[in-house]
Amino acid sequence: MSESNELNPSRRAFLRGGALLVAFTLLPVARRVLADTEVDTLGTVVLAPDLPGSLRTNPFLDAWIRIGADGITVYTGKVELGTGVKTALLQIAAERLQVPATSINLLTADTALTPNEGYTAGSHSIFDSGTALYNAAAQVREMLVNAAARSWQVDEALLSTRDGVIEGPAGQRMSYADAVKHVDVHQYAKAQSPAMAAADFKLIGHSLPRLDIPAKVSGGAAFVQDMRLPRMLHARVIRPPRPGCTLQAFDTASIEALAGVVKVIRDGNYLAVVAGDEWQAIKAMRRASEVAQWSGGEAIPEAAEIHGLLKRLPSRRYPISNSGTPSGAADTRFQARVTKQYLMHGSIGPSCALAWFKDGVLTVWTHTQGVYPLRAGIAEMLGLPPERVRCIHTEGSGCYGHNGADDAAADAALIALRVPGTPVRVQWMREQENLWEPYSSAMVTEVDAGLSHGRLQDWAYDLWTTPHNERIVNAGRLLPARLLARPFASAPSVPIAQPEGDGDRNAVPLYELNSTRINMTFVTEMPFRTSAMRSLGAHINIFAIEASIDELAIRAGIDAVALRLAHLSDPRARAVVERVRDEIGWPQKSSEPGAGIGFAFARYKNIMGYCAIAVKLRVHPQTGEIRIDHVVTAVDVGQIVSPDGLRNQVEGGIVQSASWTLYEKVAYDAGGIRSYDWSGYPILRFTQLPKKVDVHLLDQPGEPFLGAAEIVQGPMAAALGNAVANATGRRWLNLPLTRSNQPA
Repeated sequence: MSESNELNPSRRAFLRGGALLVAFTLLPVARRVLADTEVDTLGTVVLAPDLPGSLRTNPFLDAWIRIGADGITVYTGKVELGTGVKTALLQIAAERLQVPATSINLLTADTALTPNEGYTAGSHSIFDSGTALYNAAAQVREMLVNAAARSWQVDEALLSTRDGVIEGPAGQRMSYADAVKHVDVHQYAKAQSPAMAAADFKLIGHSLPRLDIPAKVSGGAAFVQDMRLPRMLHARVIRPPRPGCTLQAFDTASIEALAGVVKVIRDGNYLAVVAGDEWQAIKAMRRASEVAQWSGGEAIPEAAEIHGLLKRLPSRRYPISNSGTPSGAADTRFQARVTKQYLMHGSIGPSCALAWFKDGVLTVWTHTQGVYPLRAGIAEMLGLPPERVRCIHTEGSGCYGHNGADDAAADAALIALRVPGTPVRVQWMREQENLWEPYSSAMVTEVDAGLSHGRLQDWAYDLWTTPHNERIVNAGRLLPARLLARPFASAPSVPIAQPEGDGDRNAVPLYELNSTRINMTFVTEMPFRTSAMRSLGAHINIFAIEASIDELAIRAGIDAVALRLAHLSDPRARAVVERVRDEIGWPQKSSEPGAGIGFAFARYKNIMGYCAIAVKLRVHPQTGEIRIDHVVTAVDVGQIVSPDGLRNQVEGGIVQSASWTLYEKVAYDAGGIRSYDWSGYPILRFTQLPKKVDVHLLDQPGEPFLGAAEIVQGPMAAALGNAVANATGRRWLNLPLTRSNQPA
């Protein structure tokens, strides 16, 4: 990646024109107005609540679409994380503009250019940004056609468009670039867009080659880790042994004397070294780690005590669902305690960022999932006006959720300000990633469910969790800002409200119940820093719900899939369940020792994509090793944009959830975190992949986009748990499903 790729002159010329800069978050909004304005779940201000998707927060059409003599540019605030979303968004925009996908230049997540869509998270990219582009592109095309009709004085209905050209009934032709000269695109979108029948789609519903794949498979510059800028310096940070340590002594002069060292930065408990090349920086970091003397540090609990500790730590209790009147009637009951350990993102490539403080502007290249929140946090940390900080998303090598990307960006920004005029690259080491990234929270849940005469009755469910959403809302959420001589405090932890949910995501069963009593205890003082990992609390909540359904069915002598269908009235929910039931040949019984089959269903957040799944596996009777033989799933995410992309997401989610559910947990004790490398944090290996995976896509042409990236993690975990119970005759309720992690 060269400098010219990131800062090309045409973009700068466009910035000087300034037409788009007033179209989104740079609009001056009075504090009084903001105080009365809705904020969406991704943290962006809602300016037009009646508009669809992210048009609610970025209502101007020219925030999304720009047409000029140099071609068509489409903007999105969402980022590519390896999900293929960039390609899918391009398809949507091209479809509604009725131009070839290759004629569009798509720009993603740059605080100088693109709309503020908060974070790329929660399966919201197609749901929000795709919906916005679907409507914005259609409305811009309508304006262009209208301009041509006025120019030619013909009925607009007689015009057609093809490949960026408007054609009239008498052979007239006008390019989009000419038509836009007669149009003011800087206006609010309308609530209603021109209709387009799904049968007319030429791009939506079809699989296009992924934009992000070629560089990844050819050894090209695919990731921020691959970026190199002219005269770039290399930096490494030196972290304390554990959170809360104080730097007592440090021999700065001895480190400055090392070969290649350009600068040593010490600010309170923050330490970093800057060198001419990467190996020099690594050697200086290692030597600095040896000479730094630390004291104190926060206590770390024993892993065996964590679930009891969660119930004793300071917390707030949130009622989640309180419906119906408990009947107390149950001829079958299931009561259980389900637990989950801390998980790490385990990004294959440790976090990295580049920063350049030049001409009074700080530019940061980062694999953050939210360039605008990160910009605000960095600006606050450094005391710079936000307009003097530019964050540009550049894809990173692995992560779904809040890993070390934001912190590495803050490192790079902090260091770059100390070496002005020269770009700086900060690369974390493996142990730094594992020890300092925010984890996915450990959790404990308790369920008490009843069944009477084949009908689900009263459902009581309590859960204890630390936050799943410590994203950057102030400088104190950035790790480097907490270590400075004048440290910043993290903003108070606040859970995400239902129906999106935090630790309580998917805690409310979609099944018809007589009554619910569901509560979340939100732990506010944490032994570990925790934040977002794909699916948040849905992973354990769906596992617990589906285990309960299976156990009630077993104890009542009812078929487990039939019991689910008897309590599902949503036809789309029933359709995915029935499809998997039929494809797997349910019910199945095997005489082979250790063989089992499990079933599960959920609708993500109860408002997004549907997923049913069945798993066939074998559990080795002596070792407890689990081998997955066959996975069958059916998903409904509304209108499918890219079948290949959707299938990839579902298959990837199956693998990810299998790894979490069967293997992963952070190892720690009072002496510290032990999962500092791969030997201490096992993940699923290639030999442990499912032998066969069948994905059935239930398309819903013309229906809203529902998002796909996180719909399968919870159901896959639940199906695995149910299959293990079926194979062993014993219900394993502690994640991960290793024999050593279950009670004796």
